[in-house]
This record gives sequence, structure tokens and C-alpha cells, in this order.
Amino acid sequence: MFKDRTEAGRLLAESLNFLKDRKDVFVLAIPRGGLVVAAEVADFLGSPLDLVITRKLGAPGNPELAVGAVTQDGESIVEPELVRRLRVPNSYLEREAAAQSVEIGRRMRIYRGDRPYPSLEGKIVVIVDDGVATGSTVRAAILSAKARKAAQVILAVPVGPRETISGLSGVADRVICLSMPEPFYAIGGFYDDFGQVEDETVIRILENHRADG
Repeated sequence: MFKDRTEAGRLLAESLNFLKDRKDVFVLAIPRGGLVVAAEVADFLGSPLDLVITRKLGAPGNPELAVGAVTQDGESIVEPELVRRLRVPNSYLEREAAAQSVEIGRRMRIYRGDRPYPSLEGKIVVIVDDGVATGSTVRAAILSAKARKAAQVILAVPVGPRETISGLSGVADRVICLSMPEPFYAIGGFYDDFGQVEDETVIRILENHRADG
């Protein structure tokens, strides 16, 4: 159990000590909650911080159930077994991916303004979230970083189910997860304080880190 995202970030940062003060490390946060965790990691490592935004593709009639995700580069990643079981048509997936791509663009403009996206080529990229459940959006974030020619992609999260973490280990070059409790119900259940992170907080954290260097 973590007190809040800040404590989780500090604990996660300690597990990444082997990257401390390296000049080729870049931390990417999955907003919104993941940015609070990632800020602690970036501060500890002395690394730059930015966002990677992915959006889940919700199932027909059940938007909370992810049948896939779309990257900020517009690539769709689907869960084939779930798509087959729910008989989700390709036309629906295409419409959902297009809608979520628009939302990604909107959030990028809100959070980052018109700043060009940083180059990840040759970097060790650490992707941070406040936890994973199904892993669809995190998988999309990993693939997005790899598409941008990152030399190595490390996923770092405080908590997640063992099966999901095992699956993501086959996508990322390395996965660090502090806790893999069973049974696993919801990420928020492993935090004393899991309040919603507002857009203003995201913008403030990014501005502070830009000012820092």
C-alpha cells in the first residue's frame, strides 16, 4: 500500500538508482496520475521529463473495457482474443481509434502547447505510470517509444497484476514493478490517496521541469 503517488514515485525512483545521473536517460509519463509519480523519478535520476499519451479503445457499450489502445503516433494496438470474443467489427475499431487520436492531439496541445516533441533516438526511455491493470495503454506507450528509435525502453510502475507485468516484459526491454498483489482489483485500491490529478497540475509539473532545465 502506498500513501500517495508522490511516495510511490520516490520508492520507484530508488529502484532505478542504476540510471542515476546518466545523460542518455529520458523519463516519459503517462498522464495524468503517472506524471506525479514520474516527476519524482525524473528528479531523482536528474533526467528530463515529458509525456507519452496513449488512449484505450473502449469496447462497444462498455467504454471502460479496453479492447486495445492507440499511440500518439496514430498506431492502433488491439487485444485480438478480446476483439474476437466480443465480435468487435473493424469498422468500430477504426472509428474509435480516430476519435481517440483526436483526443490525444487535444491533450498534447493543452499540456505541452506547440513545443516540438523531444527526440528519443538512442535514449534509454523510462516510461512511468501510477500502475497498470490490463496494460493496453502502457503497451502502446512502449511501442511508441520504440518507434521513435529509443535504444532501450524500461517500464517502471509501482503496482500491477503479475500476469499483466509478465506480458509487458515481452514488450519492454525491462520492467520494474514494486508490487504485484494477488488478487488484483483496481490500481486505486493500493493507494491511501488516489485522488484525481487535474489538468492544471499536469501543466504545472511540466512547466516546473522545463524551467529546471
